[in-house]
Amino acid sequence: MLWIKSKKRHFIIGLLVFVISVSYITTGNLNTSYASTEPIIKNSVKKVTVSGRSFNVNTVAIPKGTPVSVGLAKGDVGLTQDFNAIVKSYRAEAAINGTFFEAYGGPPDPYGNLIVDGKVAHVGHYGTTIGFKADGTALMDHLRMSIKGKVTRSKGSPSGWYVTFVNRTPAVNANVSILYTENRGSRVGFKGGIAVVVENGIVVKKIVNDNVLIPKNGYVLVCLGTMKSMTERFEVGAVVEMNITYENDKGQAIAWEDVTTAVGAGPRLVKDGKVALSPASEGFKDQKILSSTAARSGIAIMPDGSVIIATVQGATMKQWADVMLKMGAKHAMNLDGGASSALYGGGKVLTPAGRLLSNTLVFGKTGGSS
Repeated sequence: MLWIKSKKRHFIIGLLVFVISVSYITTGNLNTSYASTEPIIKNSVKKVTVSGRSFNVNTVAIPKGTPVSVGLAKGDVGLTQDFNAIVKSYRAEAAINGTFFEAYGGPPDPYGNLIVDGKVAHVGHYGTTIGFKADGTALMDHLRMSIKGKVTRSKGSPSGWYVTFVNRTPAVNANVSILYTENRGSRVGFKGGIAVVVENGIVVKKIVNDNVLIPKNGYVLVCLGTMKSMTERFEVGAVVEMNITYENDKGQAIAWEDVTTAVGAGPRLVKDGKVALSPASEGFKDQKILSSTAARSGIAIMPDGSVIIATVQGATMKQWADVMLKMGAKHAMNLDGGASSALYGGGKVLTPAGRLLSNTLVFGKTGGSS
């Protein structure tokens, strides 16, 4: 009898332990490994001293794998918008201004590379580019993209074609071929030249450009000046192929095919944990970049694959590179600065922009233009 009672007692105690354990797990009352340990976006001000001078650096630390997009002004290439409005539109948890753009009277087109949702939205032929794969892996290189293609007509051999720019307003009397995609908006944005309209890889129209519509399932190639002759290779019904190559500034192929988001600016500040500053060799000539002090924006890839976006006031490019290195960057690059410098994180604007902006990098799980 005593043995039976003891067995019952052990059974009841065991059952109570099991019920209590299940209760903790399902209600989340037990603060153990079941609790969320997901890293979060964090902003802070870091005091960094380089060359005997102290800088207060606004920073936002972003865990590896955080979704990232290019935040375009009003959703299109070639427009401007208030920084706060872009942040709100993309429901960003963190954001920083992106590539340089025309901010002094001409069409506000960007200058650097832009890859949006895996598609080339703008091509820049200088500087440094940061790119992100779908899994959040960040890359940094002197990216040079080239867009070429082939036209196969009903008769004759296939002919080649190529692109000078993407989604830009051409200069007066320019001899260029410009590709326009859905990132430009509904229309190419100007009149002039000859337009080749391609839908689903087929030429559907070839007309004098009168600010033509950009098809949702295709693109428009506008040729101007001496480049108009290239449109003779296209005929309605012809099959069009387009290929993009990714190389560095030395002409070597680099694996950027899987990059879904990218912004190009520069110069490069840090490479492999060492200062790697050579703005002239990247194509920069402006004294604002070469020697002057100014407000700076930048982005760094840390040794663990996370990212830091940051702004600082009144720094030379050399000081900015030293600051990034001292903050532990493995790789770092400069973004547009001066009045364009802007930073958002932790639910507030940390560095307000001094002008309307063309483009940004936006981070967060709720990203995507509304």
